[in-house]
Amino acid sequence: MTKTLRIAASALALSMAAFAVAPGALAADAQGGRGFTAKDMVQLERISDPRVSPDGRFVVYSVRTMDLPANKASMSLWIADLKAKTAPRRLAVSDGGASSARWSPDGKGLYFISGRTGGLDQVYRTDAAGETAVQATKAPFDVGAFKIAPDGKTIVIAQSVFPDCDTLDCTKDKLAAKAGVKTTGVVFDKLFIRHWDAWNDGLQNHLYALKLGDQGLATGTPVALMNGFNGDTPTKPFGGDEDFNITPDGKWVVFSAKPADREESWSTNYDLWRVPMDGSAKPENRTQANKAMDSQPSFSPDGRISAYLAMKRPGFEADRLAIMVREADAKDAKGYGERELTAGWDRSAQSIAWSADGKTIYTTAEDVGQTKLFAIDVKSGKVTPLTGEGHVSGFSVGPQSIVYAQDNLKSPAQLYALSTVAKKAEAPIKLTNNNAEALAGVAMGDTEQFSFPGWNGETVHGYLVKPANFDPAKTYPVAFLIHGGPQGSFGNLFHYRWNAQTYAGAGYAVVMIDFHGSTGYGQAFTDAISQHWGDRPLEDLQKGWAFATGKYGFLDKDRACALGGSYGGFMINWIASQWKAPWKCLVNHDGIFDSRFMGYSTEELWFSEWENGGPPYAANTTYSKFNPADHVDQWSVPEMVVQGGQDFRVPLEEGIGTFTALQRKGVPSKLLYFPNENHWVLKAQNSVQWHDEVQKWLDRWTKGEPAK
Repeated sequence: MTKTLRIAASALALSMAAFAVAPGALAADAQGGRGFTAKDMVQLERISDPRVSPDGRFVVYSVRTMDLPANKASMSLWIADLKAKTAPRRLAVSDGGASSARWSPDGKGLYFISGRTGGLDQVYRTDAAGETAVQATKAPFDVGAFKIAPDGKTIVIAQSVFPDCDTLDCTKDKLAAKAGVKTTGVVFDKLFIRHWDAWNDGLQNHLYALKLGDQGLATGTPVALMNGFNGDTPTKPFGGDEDFNITPDGKWVVFSAKPADREESWSTNYDLWRVPMDGSAKPENRTQANKAMDSQPSFSPDGRISAYLAMKRPGFEADRLAIMVREADAKDAKGYGERELTAGWDRSAQSIAWSADGKTIYTTAEDVGQTKLFAIDVKSGKVTPLTGEGHVSGFSVGPQSIVYAQDNLKSPAQLYALSTVAKKAEAPIKLTNNNAEALAGVAMGDTEQFSFPGWNGETVHGYLVKPANFDPAKTYPVAFLIHGGPQGSFGNLFHYRWNAQTYAGAGYAVVMIDFHGSTGYGQAFTDAISQHWGDRPLEDLQKGWAFATGKYGFLDKDRACALGGSYGGFMINWIASQWKAPWKCLVNHDGIFDSRFMGYSTEELWFSEWENGGPPYAANTTYSKFNPADHVDQWSVPEMVVQGGQDFRVPLEEGIGTFTALQRKGVPSKLLYFPNENHWVLKAQNSVQWHDEVQKWLDRWTKGEPAK
């Protein structure tokens, strides 16, 4: 066991104790505070993306703030001195907007993205003082992501271009010509025609390399690294700088991508491609043998070992992500060779970060309702948890410590530092106290995790959140939340769309069940939902409800509503016919109405095809077996439908179909339509409206309040 792992193992007990109290210190847990609201939620500062300086002295991180009247968020950079332990300070360069801060390899400079000049996102450079910034790139298009080479001599940036163009000027000319065309018809000859919330405009994310001069600013002509490559890096729609990396010697760029060919919309075969930094050769596929996903290339500090995340089953987006390690140059494979580092660990790794000595890999993973930070010994594969309860959303490894962001059901994220070099166990140090003023006097509902025998007698977990200012002598109406995915989890985290405390603050008890299909309980548990959308998870929900109402006497079984989004919205439409008895009302957000039509109209076809056993036209699939549209004749429970107009995952017609069926049947119903939202309601004022309308719907049917 390495020194890092020994320290981690001995520190775990202290770590768990610290996390149990520190985050909750923000909220007024004492009785008598006002309840938490959606308006509170959208105005909270959100901490993310910690980055420790190369010498371990500082950590820079992003803070998102919301101007609610303007309905606009802004990003700023903050820095904390890990040695002096002084209060964090905001960098002055944030005044023009700043995010994605990255240290130069020598630690003297900070690079970040800002749109302060000309409206285009570009890379800027400042120092740890952060008083002034200099524009480092002058690319013709927004810089979507960037990475600095380990020697500090090159920057790699992402640009959105036409893949058949050899130069950036070619894309500029094509866009100008396109703007001058008066016709509006668009011709497609393959999928994707649209993805997530955007129609395919022919542009792809490609990488370009630029030399950095003595002042750390880009010079010369950009070198195209993906000329002729038909695909995206960063990947769409959510990829970032984790999708590509630069080898320690600065000679190669390795990126994750899949060809945008005829099979793109039903394939999950992302591969790792290697290309020389000077662009002298075409990208070479390094993981061609694996027909499933390969992603997040990473390298040990000495460059001898590479690591990446890999799935095994083609077409399954929720397969377990294993950490693979191998020699950086497979032609000279010695020592470790290629192997799965986490073969004995039944969790799905989310990221990869190396210790300075190359002996440990750090990652986060969901684990029984928590998202923990783990240390993995590269030689033995031994896995050691470094954190306990809560949700680690991001972390950065320094030479002496790890800094990470962690939240839980009662508190938004704060930063903590955990020593990796201490000779004896040390509790993590809390670095930030954001939102203390905003949450002063706010009562959060207490939380409790429970478990029960679910489908097949297997253990299923859930969470209870008590109403704010809980009185054990009273009974309370219940909000029964059903998560989406379906391979997801309503775990111990501070969710910004389905936040249990917004219901607790309104006087509701909240019950959430991590039914079969949920993540963080082993891959077999996750697999159990595929082709079983309507039976196994329904059994878990029913048994979880029975267990919770039996255990917690303050839950009023006669005043309960069920709510869910995406798969959870499907389940709402399914229980509308299959499990009506407990519910006074239902809320379906962007949920599936007609499973078969969903298989033809959604964009990422691999999802529906894996979950139902094939395309809709194939035999022996489950589209008809669990199809809410086929059971509308049994609907009678009042239902509210929420739908985004830019949702191409569960398209608009699914929501309209649900509402139409309810209206035609004469079932009390309401439709809340957001023309400018996608699968999620992200705009602050829309989020407040969403919560207000849902709250009115719940109150109407559980508290007898008149409809408004």
